[in-house]
Amino acid sequence: MKIKHSKFRNTGLIFELLVKQIAADTLSKKDSSAVDIIKRFYAGKTTLAKEFKLYEFILKNKNVSTQKAANIVSTITEISRKLNQTTLKKQKYELISEIKKSYNIEEFFNIQITDYKPLAALYCLLEAQNNNELVDPDYLVNNRTTILEHLTASEVNKEDVEDSVIQEFAKYDKDLKLLTFKILLEKFNDRYKDFSPEHKNILKEFITSVNSTTRLRNVVNEELDKISKAVTEMIPNIKDDVIKIKLEEVAKSIAPISKKTKVSDSHLINIMQYYDLIKELKNLWG
Repeated sequence: MKIKHSKFRNTGLIFELLVKQIAADTLSKKDSSAVDIIKRFYAGKTTLAKEFKLYEFILKNKNVSTQKAANIVSTITEISRKLNQTTLKKQKYELISEIKKSYNIEEFFNIQITDYKPLAALYCLLEAQNNNELVDPDYLVNNRTTILEHLTASEVNKEDVEDSVIQEFAKYDKDLKLLTFKILLEKFNDRYKDFSPEHKNILKEFITSVNSTTRLRNVVNEELDKISKAVTEMIPNIKDDVIKIKLEEVAKSIAPISKKTKVSDSHLINIMQYYDLIKELKNLWG
């Protein structure tokens, strides 16, 4: 899937528009409501203010080295994952509501912004990080390329960007790296389109949680718990006694991984196979 840019939810873009609006109001010799809006939503420690700092950091850093630019993007996306998305969504809704009280919303968003392209690219990249669906790899690379070119003030080779994405997953075991690289760098194929939501979610977590071992372990344990319950609930519906006995053994064997256990490719493969098993059982016995 691809993330569509939304002006109404782009924290960085709205700030730039508010600043432009203040200038316009000042020239018109009238009090600017935009000043109070900025003070309310962009000052202090609100979640929206925290997200804005990510956009601000991109805009303030230019002509940096390629390596520093890559580190900036990686750091910003990781910080974004820690923000409360529910609170952020609510605050953005309140922000737009306040703007509508003082300005014609269509005219407000028609104001031209110099750094529109990198602001839009960062919005899409952050949304992709916090989305429950896997995003088209080419789309991720294109947006990252736009941001890197803004930061370095020079043209960036797309293949180099793909390489930098690969490096983020370099800590994985060999088999898992091959799998995640394929998902990241190839276009979605017909087989992927048939994946269940459970398949997609666990794949996304293995891809995006590379820097958070604890988070990934928790996700794996949550999935194993769901699978164990699903298998157990299906056993009474099985008519074949042999299969029923085997499923009971499977249910007993599904156990959470300990804090000392390293999450590896085998855990991903097992979970994917478990979901395939559940899918087949549902097809046969509902």
